[in-house]
Amino acid sequence: MPPERESVRERTPVGATAAGRPRPRLDQPRPPRRRILPEWDPDAFGRLSERIARFLGTGRFIVWMTVVIIWWVVWNVAAPGGLRFDQYPFIFLTLMLSLQASYAAPLILLAQNRQDDRDRVNLEQDRKENERSIADTEYLTREIAALRIGLGEVATRDWIRSELQDALKELEERGDGHHDRPDRGERGDRGDRHHDRGVFPAGHPGRRDMDDR
Repeated sequence: MPPERESVRERTPVGATAAGRPRPRLDQPRPPRRRILPEWDPDAFGRLSERIARFLGTGRFIVWMTVVIIWWVVWNVAAPGGLRFDQYPFIFLTLMLSLQASYAAPLILLAQNRQDDRDRVNLEQDRKENERSIADTEYLTREIAALRIGLGEVATRDWIRSELQDALKELEERGDGHHDRPDRGERGDRGDRHHDRGVFPAGHPGRRDMDDR
């Protein structure tokens, strides 16, 4: 390779060093950027707006506002001319009430939006809880059905009691039948009598034994 090409390749920058910019380090956080606009905590501002909205919706605010307006009007009507700060038709009072209304409406909307967000989160949690409850109920239903099926093949106490009663009745019936039949001794005497009468031949003594059985 010619030496001229090697020198050109050495002079040509590669990668991030081409523009002369320092490579950012990944093990260190970035420094905070400077902002022209002031920063504020949205959550804190939202809580403040909710407090103001709650106060605007109370009877205390209406009473205090009525007292201030009455005092304003009476002072600027009955006070000496040098002490009046808002002459009739009370332009300054109208301006103050307009400013109050213009600030109260966004604060109320902000409080309502926060309340809607909380309601949405609560509804989502309730929906998930209902789904878990339905799943647990279905699982318990399946388990109860399986237990019922299993118990159908297991001998219960009442079933065993009824079977024992049936067996006892059958044994009692069999016992009564044995008492009604002649015993073996009586049947032997009858055989002897028949033998004496000559019913069974003398040459076949085994016939009597078979009859006795």
